[in-house]
Amino acid sequence: MSILQAIILAIVEGLTEFLPVSSTGHLIITSSIMGIAKEDFTKLFTIAIQFGAILSVVVLYWKRFAGKVDFDFYKKLFIALIPALVLGALLKKKIHALLENPIGVAIAFVIGGVIFLLLDKWFKEAEERGESELKSDASAFKIGLFQAIAMIPGVSRSAASIIGGLTQKLNKKAAAEFSFFLAVPTMFAATCKELYDFYKEGGGITHDEISLLVVGNVVAFIVAMLAIKSFINYLTKHGFKIFGYYRIIVGGIILILYFCGVELTML
Repeated sequence: MSILQAIILAIVEGLTEFLPVSSTGHLIITSSIMGIAKEDFTKLFTIAIQFGAILSVVVLYWKRFAGKVDFDFYKKLFIALIPALVLGALLKKKIHALLENPIGVAIAFVIGGVIFLLLDKWFKEAEERGESELKSDASAFKIGLFQAIAMIPGVSRSAASIIGGLTQKLNKKAAAEFSFFLAVPTMFAATCKELYDFYKEGGGITHDEISLLVVGNVVAFIVAMLAIKSFINYLTKHGFKIFGYYRIIVGGIILILYFCGVELTML
C-alpha cells in the first residue's frame, strides 16, 4: 500500500463512517479498484483507521463523554454494544470472507437504498413526537441488535443503528447522535481485536506500515469531523432519501458492470 492509497482510503473512511452509506462497503470497493483489497495489511488498515474516525466523535461531543459523568448514558452504550461484541467474536472469519466480495456489497447497497427511500414515511410520527433520549436499557439493546446487522458489508453500521433508534421512538437527530456515540466503543473494540488477531496470527507490522496507519488515522479524523457536522444538519432538514438514491445508484452501477461481463477483478 502506498501513501496515496492510504490517504484515499482514509478520506473514504472519514466521509462514509457516519453516513448511512456503509463505510466498509466503500472501502471494499475502493481498495478493490486500487488492486489491494486482498492484502492482509489492507484489511487491518481499513479497520484500524476507524480509530481516527471515532476520535472525531469524542472531540465533537467531548462534553457528553468528558463532562459530568452520566452512568446511565454509559450503561446504555455498553448494553447496546453487547450484540456486536458477541456476534463479532463468533463470526469473525465469515465476516473477513465477505470483505472480499464487492458484488455482495452492491446488493446490500441497493436493498438498503430502497429501505432508505421509505424511512421518512415509515417514521414520520417518530420525527414529530420523537424523544431526544433513550428511555430504557431494553431500547438500547434493541438498537445494538440493529447495529449487529451491519456486520454484513454494505449494510452500514450507521444506517442500521439509526434505524434501530427510530424504531425506539427517537427523533432523527437523536437517533443519529446515539449512532455516533455507539460507534466509539464498537469501533474501538473492533480495532483492538483486529490488531490483537493480526499480531497473534504472526503478522508483523513494518515501520512503513505504522507510518501509513498514523497518516490514515489523522486524515480519517479530520474528514470525519467535517462529515458529522454536515450530516446532522442535512438529516434534520431533508431526511434520508438522498442517501437511498445514492446507495441504489452505486450498487446498481456495480451490478450492471458485473452482469454485462465487465472484469471485476479491479472491483
